[in-house]
Amino acid sequence: MENLTDHLANAHILNQLWLTFLLVITMVLVSRTFVAGTRYSPILIIVVFGLTMGFVLVSTNMGTPGLVEFPILDFTSKVTITALSASFFVGGQEIRKIFTNQKIDKEDIVVPSSDEMFLGTTFTQFMFLIRSFFVLIGIESMKRVIVGHHNGEPLDNFYPLIGYLGLVGSIILIDYRAKITNRSVYIRKGIIETALILGVLVLSWHISGWVRPIIALPEIFFAMILSVSLGMIFSRWKFGPTIRSLLFAGIPVVLAANFMVGGSRIAEAFSLTGMNAVLSFGFFGQLVWMFGGLTILILLGKANHIRNLAPGMAGSLSHSGLTGACTAGDLGNEAQVRAPIMINIPFVGHIFVFSILAASTASGKLLIPYTLIVVVVGIILTYFSLNTLRKAEGKESKEIRGLMLFSLGWQLIAVFGGLLILNLGGMGLNDSVMANASAISHFGLFAAIQGGMFGEQASGLIAFVFAMPFLVHPLVFGIFGKTAENNGVMPSKIVYTLAAIGVLGVTYALIF
Repeated sequence: MENLTDHLANAHILNQLWLTFLLVITMVLVSRTFVAGTRYSPILIIVVFGLTMGFVLVSTNMGTPGLVEFPILDFTSKVTITALSASFFVGGQEIRKIFTNQKIDKEDIVVPSSDEMFLGTTFTQFMFLIRSFFVLIGIESMKRVIVGHHNGEPLDNFYPLIGYLGLVGSIILIDYRAKITNRSVYIRKGIIETALILGVLVLSWHISGWVRPIIALPEIFFAMILSVSLGMIFSRWKFGPTIRSLLFAGIPVVLAANFMVGGSRIAEAFSLTGMNAVLSFGFFGQLVWMFGGLTILILLGKANHIRNLAPGMAGSLSHSGLTGACTAGDLGNEAQVRAPIMINIPFVGHIFVFSILAASTASGKLLIPYTLIVVVVGIILTYFSLNTLRKAEGKESKEIRGLMLFSLGWQLIAVFGGLLILNLGGMGLNDSVMANASAISHFGLFAAIQGGMFGEQASGLIAFVFAMPFLVHPLVFGIFGKTAENNGVMPSKIVYTLAAIGVLGVTYALIF
């Protein structure tokens, strides 16, 4: 009887794997179909469909808040660091090329298929989407096997199986319609990239553990440093299928799973004391930091073009939605190239972010003197960045330098300025971090909260809290889509108006 139970458990896990695969992949495909033929990002649709799906699963009694009945779906929502590692690596490459004036060999080893398999998705893109799912769950599973992860979770005994299926599936999923110069080399590149990402994550886990007695820095901080360093060392590396697939679909897959888990907690979240203030700040804060940043770029930096605005805001807020849209190529080639650079630069500021927050967590309150110092530094960097952009006159090198400064400066203002505002409004540290992480859709803070840096309640609720401000994204992606169709120039009056609405909304949320 015991053997029969084990067999049924194994079959159940496989059913869960394919069900998760179906839910996530279908959601991304449907979102791409909705925006096919436009310049809008499919992440706009993933938000709505994901939250709705999670809510429906709970309201029809197929699941409970958090979707513990769907362990692999929950597992897929927690592979954020894996999805970002590819972007960090590419950012390291681009930073090396900028500072060394390295010439780029533009000849690629792959010419993607242009034939559509589904409306808005080519055969090659479809294979990247499927591969990204298997890469994400395969790498994370094998990492947990290697580090000996056993937290009493339902999947603890199944990580070797999931890891094996994920990594094997990722190896064989190559689009035969794409024109590849050397298929065997291309496949080997994919295996090497997978092994490197796995090595980075394992090493990051160990380093995070070693330094924890001194300061509780999360794994994503060290994963960023290691991935950027590898990118700078292997600056001439031409991407294999693993990095290509993660850049194209890694973030959309993670977000789709996250929004489903977040949607399942809608009813639970609204019943908690103080959650309305957290959600209100997350919603209106998104308007403040996103459109406030766009306002100063347009008004003071004279940088009103999508090649500046999209990567500048993706980097300065570590913004998950814009990051996914840029790296997938939804907002143009220039934004796609610049985004990995801007995403990496603010992670220098994460030395302050995570060290001060770790120390604040230990003391139970935000450390105000250090917070004020960081905000002042952010203001100074932003001032110099705007001067640089104003004098760039369309020159690529000057624009990139200005955006690099802006990404770091505005990040420090948004993170610590937001926490300072919430502290003055009387909100507790854990709720403040959740509210501000969602207000800027900050991937780094999201991963740290999800990893338990700010307690179990915050870890459980962050998927929902993080998802709610994405309801602002019809405005965000709508305006960026309109900008792409308007030769890259953003309608400035709408931006100014939304920034003003955000300021009023945040003021109301804190007072009432």
